[in-house]
Amino acid sequence: MAFDNILVVCVGNICRSPIAAALLMKQYPQKHIDSAGLSAVIGNPVDLNSQEVMTPYDIDMSAHIAKQIDEELVLTADLILTMSTSQTKWIESRWPHCRGKTFRVGHWIDKDIVDPYQHDKSVFKTVKKDIVESLEQWDDKIA
Repeated sequence: MAFDNILVVCVGNICRSPIAAALLMKQYPQKHIDSAGLSAVIGNPVDLNSQEVMTPYDIDMSAHIAKQIDEELVLTADLILTMSTSQTKWIESRWPHCRGKTFRVGHWIDKDIVDPYQHDKSVFKTVKKDIVESLEQWDDKIA
């Protein structure tokens, strides 16, 4: 199955999911990549620490605007990547048709990505590293 429309989800849509979405967009420019939050800080920009840890990748996330996950986003997604088991379960309980296409980004290495919100930059660096390692495991499935 081709994953041409990928939705990345976290809680606020200002830290983790923008990082993962930006990395996916850079790697798969031909695919439609989007991100949203289960409890989004709607209208907010990306967290400054998230932007700063992406600087080595030459990725600018200044245009990002946080938005709430909704039925339209999950319906159009071929693959939904979450940051934790609880987020996957939340989506599947709200939209049962998403079972089978909703997985943790860290699924293949059995890892939840911790929420760095309101922590110092070192936590954001660890989160970015965990997301990068997790996405590497998806490469042969997404490509």
